[in-house]
Formats: sequence, structure tokens, C-alpha cells
Amino acid sequence: MSQYRKWMLSAGLATAMLAGGTGQAQDLKRIEALVDSAAANDHFSGAVLVAKGDQVLLDKGYGSANLEWNIPNAPSTKYRLGSVTKQFTAASVLLLQERGQLKVSEPVSKYVGGLPAAWSKVTIFQLLNHTSGIANFTSTKEYQSIEPFAKKPEESIALVRDKPLEFESGSRFSYSNTGYVLLGALIERVSGQGYDVFVRKNIFEPLGMKDSGYDWNATVLPNRAAGYARGKKGVSNAGFINMSIPHAAGALYSTTGDLLRWQRGLYEGKLLSPASLEAMTTAYHSGYGFGLGIQQKDGGKEVGHGGGIEGFATEVRYRMGDKISVIVLSNVEGSQLESLTAGLTAAARNAKYVLPSERKDVALSAAQMAAIAGTYTMPDGRRLWLRVDGGGMTSQLQGQGVLPIYAESANLLFLRRVDAQLELNRDAAGQVEAVTLQQGGRNMRLPRVAEAPPAIETPGASAPETE
Repeated sequence: MSQYRKWMLSAGLATAMLAGGTGQAQDLKRIEALVDSAAANDHFSGAVLVAKGDQVLLDKGYGSANLEWNIPNAPSTKYRLGSVTKQFTAASVLLLQERGQLKVSEPVSKYVGGLPAAWSKVTIFQLLNHTSGIANFTSTKEYQSIEPFAKKPEESIALVRDKPLEFESGSRFSYSNTGYVLLGALIERVSGQGYDVFVRKNIFEPLGMKDSGYDWNATVLPNRAAGYARGKKGVSNAGFINMSIPHAAGALYSTTGDLLRWQRGLYEGKLLSPASLEAMTTAYHSGYGFGLGIQQKDGGKEVGHGGGIEGFATEVRYRMGDKISVIVLSNVEGSQLESLTAGLTAAARNAKYVLPSERKDVALSAAQMAAIAGTYTMPDGRRLWLRVDGGGMTSQLQGQGVLPIYAESANLLFLRRVDAQLELNRDAAGQVEAVTLQQGGRNMRLPRVAEAPPAIETPGASAPETE
């Protein structure tokens, strides 16, 4: 991820504010304060919509849709969705199942020919919830060399078709963009239509989503935001990606208003049957449904997904019992939106939530930091490394980048870039024997192992697709 630097933010446009009683006014005040804080401290640029039931609490743009022309972001601005696309792909597959054109329990090879023998038993169900074992093509060393060029789904998939399955299909979770590009090919084969056409005719048009579509590079698209990246030298135009590459894994664009129409249509039963919606929003391995992350939080069920792609970052969340929609779209890649989205969800139901930027850090002594530094192990075997770095500490999950970590107290560490905390677990002698990861409403104990942290691991080439 690129480093953050301060840059000029333009004023956005607000629409449809909620007026009401004292509690609603408090909700709105906190909601506005959260986004204002993100804009000021994290330099958020994009658009935010928060709705509860039939009432829109906030729909506002922040920062610039085009820095070169000084055009502000607004609710009408169109953003690339990245992996938020996956829920539209999952819904499309379920629509085809409802029409009797496929069964998700069957192998994808029944419908898509020419697949490797190793994939012959991989089911559509396993592709939908990332348990297929098929390698992720955007994580290969060859991936970046194909990004600028138009590719058919089978050409992108070819990067990993000769690799063995990473594990027995169905036995574990591993996020794979390959699986969703393959689902896009499945939709095209079964329906006889291009993925872009199928989604438009079967989802966007029925739900009145007039500002959504497939983000073809060549299309002249009114109100499309320019995409940016932040680096050590400041803000730059984002790198180029041919949008045929992400396909059904990440190629759609939309607006905050259209995504609210999507959530209301999907979760209020206007698109799928109750059985299909239940299947889509059921947590399977690692809390993932079909194109959606699922979690039980504070007595309610929250579903959603993040996305990241050249120039853009997105978070779209829905709290089912309370009918709370939170949609955060940014035209700066690498923006960390998870904590802002969680905070807005909490504020919409008048619940307490502390943003990482609101946490106060304290200094630890060199001896305290040295006693914490070490290697901790996740349930899936990956390592979490805590290191002393100058006068502070860093954390790194195996396969990911290095992030600074701070102390809120002698026994609680927290990150600012990600909404996560580490509670130190000490033995009778006061030595740190484990840490408990607190993230997304869940707690996970990571025992300490007798391994020194290795030299800083640099992740392999990969697309910025999230989750």
C-alpha cells in the first residue's frame, strides 16, 4: 500500500439529510463527524451513503472526482467497485439456478468445457465461497505483465490452469479471483449473453440501477471519477488496467444511490427467492457466503464486501435486522475503509464505536517492546510477526505488508490503517504467551511460537483486490 500524504480536499454535495427526533439528530451528528474525521485525518476522497430503513441519513461527496479539473466528488459520481462486483456475480449465478439452467452443487466443468482435469470435481458452490482450491491468478508473478491488455476469461485463467489445487476442494477457504472470473465464464456459457449484458438486463434494469454497468475502458462515461494512488511523492494518477481482466471478479462501476437500490432490492426479496437469498447470506468457511462476508455483530447479522482496484477502494455493508445500508466509495486506491464503514454502521443504530484514529497511543519502554516482539501463529498456520522498529513497533501478517502498530496500554495494541486490536495474553510469570486478535466483532487467539521474526517479507505481485 502506498504511504498517505496530505492533499487538498474539495467540498462535496450533501443530499437527503434525515430530520427527526433527538436520537436521529445525534446519529446524524456522529455520522457526519466520522466522515469528516476520515476526510481530515485519512484524506478520504469519494462518496458516502448511510441509510436506515427508508430514510437516507447521509449521501455526500468528499474530495475531488478529478484533481486536474478540480471537480468535486458527489453522490452522482461513478466509481469502480473492485471486488464488490462479486456479489452481483453470485446473484447472477443464483438467478440462473432459479431458472433451472444450472445447479450450484454440480461441477463447473459440466457447463464450462476445456478445464484442467484437476478442476473436474470443483463445484460452482465452492467457487462462490472461495473453497475451490484453485490458485488466485492475480497473485502470480506473471499477472502484472498482462494487466494492460484485453483478455478473455479463459486467457486470464490460463495463468493458473497448470497449477495443482492448493488444497482439497471444499476443505478450506482461500480467496481466489480466478474462481469469480470462472463464474463469469459460466454465466456467459449458460445464458448465451456477455457478462455485462446479463447483469444489465437481469439486475440493473429490473432494480432501476441506471448509473451502473461494466467499466469498459473505451466507453465515454459521464460522471466517472478519475482514479488515483498515493505514494511518497504525493498523489498520482493510478496505473492502467484493462477492465476485461477483472471481469466478473471486479469490473463493475456504480454510484452510492444505485448501490442503495441494489441492497434494498436484494435484501428485501425483490430479486432472489428466499431460499437463494438465504444461501447467499449464509456463512460457510471463514465467515464467507456467496460474494459476501458474513458476521454476527452486536446481536445482528451484517453482510458486505470490500473492493480494491487500480485507482479505487470500496466498502459496501448491510445490517439485515436493522436495514442499515453503509456505502463508502473512494477514488484513491489503497484507502482503508473498513473502520469507517464499521463506525458508520454503529452510528446509524446509535451504538458506541471508536475509530482507530480516535484511539490515543502511549509510549512503551524498549524492554516492554522487546518482550512483545516475536512470532504468533494463526489457526490456518500463517504467522503474525511483531517487530521493534526504531522507537516503535510494526506488525506483519504472513503474505501481507508491514503496518505500524501502537499501544493503547501495556496490554493492548492497535492498528490505525486497519480496525484491529491485539490484546496481550500473559502467563503466570507475566510473559506474553499469546495475543488475541480482535477484528470485525470476532476474537481469535494466536499462540506465540519459538521462532524469531524473519527479515521483512515483501508480498508477491498481486492486484489490489481486497478480501
